Amino acid sequence: MENILHHDLDHVLEHTAHLWADVRGERFFLTGGTGFVGTWLMESLLWANQRLGLRISAVVLTRTPEAFRARAPHLADDPAVSLLRGDVRRFEYPAGRFSHVIHAASDATPDSCRQQPLLVMDTIVAGTRRVLDFAVTAGARRLLLTSSGAVYGPQPPEVTHLPETFAGAPGLSAPAAVYGEAKRMAELLCALYQQAHPLDCLIARGFTFVGPGMPLDAHFAIGNFVNDCLHGRPIEVRGDGTPYRSYLYAADLAVWLWTILLKGESGRPYNVGSEQAVSIAETARAVAAALESSQPVHIAGTPAPGAPAQRYVPSTERARTELGLREWIPFEEAVRRTAAAVLLPAQSGGRS
Repeated sequence: MENILHHDLDHVLEHTAHLWADVRGERFFLTGGTGFVGTWLMESLLWANQRLGLRISAVVLTRTPEAFRARAPHLADDPAVSLLRGDVRRFEYPAGRFSHVIHAASDATPDSCRQQPLLVMDTIVAGTRRVLDFAVTAGARRLLLTSSGAVYGPQPPEVTHLPETFAGAPGLSAPAAVYGEAKRMAELLCALYQQAHPLDCLIARGFTFVGPGMPLDAHFAIGNFVNDCLHGRPIEVRGDGTPYRSYLYAADLAVWLWTILLKGESGRPYNVGSEQAVSIAETARAVAAALESSQPVHIAGTPAPGAPAQRYVPSTERARTELGLREWIPFEEAVRRTAAAVLLPAQSGGRS
């Protein structure tokens, strides 16, 4: 069977090949390289580096290099990669100049937002400022901040797709709002540093994603649904199934982020996600169908009569019209590839 990850990385390279010539021989610095988003960025960067002979090198900040090496030895052992041990809030600057900085570190689960909101705020805000200070010191030309659709706050039911111009914000009285507010502050810091220094800051506001490497036992509903199917269990929907989400596949996500970093307009936020709105109940049924599960879908809650469904769905018109981006991998295929990568771990890791 064709290697799933290699097929996806070829997809990323196909849609970014025209971007890499301008960064040949450059040095990249990346935070969050051990997370879902960061791992896909590392995989696709090194894939392009090898296939195109770019002579790019990368320094990856990680709190535990040993854990990173154990989980992804093919990334950690790549001669183009150096691991830097440190906390994003106080890491020691690596020596030399770097042309591009990617700040993708963000450890903010719902549990951490409830239990340690001040730590979440400090990690995002102080971490972003530390990375910006480093970028200035290192003479970087461009910095990508992976922000979040959470900066918009609750999506009004009459707004089907959130545009970048939406003026909403998280409610300040809810502890869970700490993540969205911290990301808003991180974006503001980028604007202030861009004003004061010769540094172009690119903002990618991420929504919901699916793909190989995503946690299947965390707070991501679609990951839990895939996990239920893979273990032959009924799919459990804990709520009433009415909220709407949309899912961009990881390989497409990598294309979008590289395009925004290397081609996007500085200081201009871009929504990153799919516009195909799917309810949580529909998501559960689609996962069951895509994975040919015979198990039932159990929905715990009952929708309140007349209550509008919650939504978390972006408008991506800006990315589509300005950068030529789109969703290439449809939702059902994205689910199949995610599950197949779990079923075939030996074929979804490493590069040749």
